[in-house]
Amino acid sequence: MQSFKNRIAEALAPHSGLPAEKLAAALETPPDATMGDLAFPCFALAKTLRKAPQAIAAELASHARGLDFVEEVTVAGAYLNFRLAAKAVATEVLPRVRREGARYGSRPARGERIVVDYSSPNIAKPFSIGHLRSTMVGHALVEHLKHLGWDPIGINHLGDWGTQFGMVMAGFKLWGDRPLDKVDVRYLLDVYVRFNKESKGDKPMEELAREWFRKLEAGDAEARQLWDIFREVSLEEARRIYARLGVEFQHYTGESFYNDRLSDTIARLRKAGLLVESQGAQVVDLEAHKLPPCLIQKSDGATLYATRDLSAAIYRMESYRPARILYVVGAPQKMHFQQLFLVLEKLEPAWSGRFVHVDFGHYRLAEGKMATRTGNVVFMEDVLDRGVEMARKIMEAAERGGDLEAGQDAVVAEQVALGAIIFGDLSNDRVKDVVFDWEKALDFKGDTGPYIQYTRARIASILRKAAAPVPETADWSQLASPEEKAAMMLLLKFPQVVEAAAAANKPSFTANYLLELARAFGRFYNLHPVLKSEPAVRDARLCLCDAVGTVLELGLKLLGIPVPERM
Repeated sequence: MQSFKNRIAEALAPHSGLPAEKLAAALETPPDATMGDLAFPCFALAKTLRKAPQAIAAELASHARGLDFVEEVTVAGAYLNFRLAAKAVATEVLPRVRREGARYGSRPARGERIVVDYSSPNIAKPFSIGHLRSTMVGHALVEHLKHLGWDPIGINHLGDWGTQFGMVMAGFKLWGDRPLDKVDVRYLLDVYVRFNKESKGDKPMEELAREWFRKLEAGDAEARQLWDIFREVSLEEARRIYARLGVEFQHYTGESFYNDRLSDTIARLRKAGLLVESQGAQVVDLEAHKLPPCLIQKSDGATLYATRDLSAAIYRMESYRPARILYVVGAPQKMHFQQLFLVLEKLEPAWSGRFVHVDFGHYRLAEGKMATRTGNVVFMEDVLDRGVEMARKIMEAAERGGDLEAGQDAVVAEQVALGAIIFGDLSNDRVKDVVFDWEKALDFKGDTGPYIQYTRARIASILRKAAAPVPETADWSQLASPEEKAAMMLLLKFPQVVEAAAAANKPSFTANYLLELARAFGRFYNLHPVLKSEPAVRDARLCLCDAVGTVLELGLKLLGIPVPERM
């Protein structure tokens, strides 16, 4: 798309008084496709050219009508609208997608890092559906950044420290009825939930939990042994779920990793003159920013989440020297991150603007919200298993899977379930709450992940049935129908969609683009035969199918969604 903008801008620049770069940047996509493919608003030229925007649009139109790649130029009020020729669009985009393949829309390596802090489950608790949003939004952002030439560093900032682990240890010592080598994470959750329930209002039990955590902080051998085992059991469980989700991290550096850096952080804040005493505690005053003080150290010397997060941010900035750090953490933590970022910027003004809170809404199943403290938690593994079973039944009922090779049905059912779950999350604007509905998510005809996966698999089937390689080139004039052009226009837009998704930290842009592309392909394929067309038409349409399949596959992978070859 950018090449067309540049060429239009070069034609208009001598007659507008604006440099071509500014003209190209001002060209936009009309809200209604019937108006054209590109539009130039002439309001900005009125002052310099001393004419009404409508008159400017009419005058500029005469200088654009001779462009060989433009099919039609029209004036609509102050807008100059351009309709691109289908052949020109095909010539521009289809060879490029074929040539670049999985690199389509990518950028050269920038040599700059971006740290992405995401997922971050607590140890001694199973991986629940509530962890899905941070995990998959973060993973999709890592994949988008990688595609755009950044060097993303994915960090799983485990919740592996704090009084809650004192509760688990105290509960295990009170009621543990199995050897440590037989403990699993669901057992630990049962212990935690029971202790949390029975300790409410019970001061001695609450003090017992604090005492066990104090032992852990002091390096007590038994407390450390319990913590090490509980942490490893939890990590083993989480890694197994991550493997099913296709998610990997470069680092599992949780809160405990920064324990020996906390005193240095406090000393650094004190040296910078940021710490003040408040009722015996050490805080950073943020009243000038209309925020509560950031509590750094309690009156008894204990540190807090903010202290550990400050230590983690300082370590990351000085170790990785990133351009930015993204924190993919729920919206309820908004104030915490406002405070954190302000303190960091006061400590090191050169870091200003480098910290971003990528917030998101709650994740709910149709039945209701998930909660851990009550024991009412929906385990991620149970959700995945249920999705696989439902996908298998739906595929059988719809007589899908006839194209599968022997023994592939279980693999594809897993891929379809993941497609439903991940797309059901990422297709929503991350700042909104998500209500997940199984029947809608697994619909092969709805606005779902399986629909996009099936469209891509259908294209793969067409190309296999062609029984010959897709031609390197074709007579692009054969792709003249509105449906063919609509699909090609969407292919042109893919690079800018990926850029916009990364810039806004919203994978939903890419997810919804893929839906639009899949729908456009469906309209084309339902109206225009491919394999039974005349040879010249067949070759051109095979090239179009191949390009759409390439971009659908690439987009799904950027979202972390599996791509079945057959369904």
